[in-house]
Amino acid sequence: MRNEKTEFNLEDLNQKIFVQDEILALAKENSPRLLSKFRLVDPDFFKKLSSIQSNLKNSELIFCIYLKLNLTTKEIAKYTFVTPKAIQNRKNRLRKKLNIASTVDIYKWFNEI
Repeated sequence: MRNEKTEFNLEDLNQKIFVQDEILALAKENSPRLLSKFRLVDPDFFKKLSSIQSNLKNSELIFCIYLKLNLTTKEIAKYTFVTPKAIQNRKNRLRKKLNIASTVDIYKWFNEI
């Protein structure tokens, strides 16, 4: 019976890895499906964001997903076809909108959400 539980956990882990890979692939493709897929996988993330700031635009939510995925400024810039400076500016605007102090690591903040 223990082996069945272990197999189930491995199967569950494999499914999570597959979904994470799929989300990362959608992010790298700058796919419009990223937001809807991430909503299915982690609806609590959006509920928590909404409780902090209820009027985030879809483009801001997608940017939050990139940060939640721990993508670097350069990676986000590459995938979204903008300059790293533009991404840094978006991070700063998002910090203000979500009241994230400049002393707080934005990636840690999003990982704790």
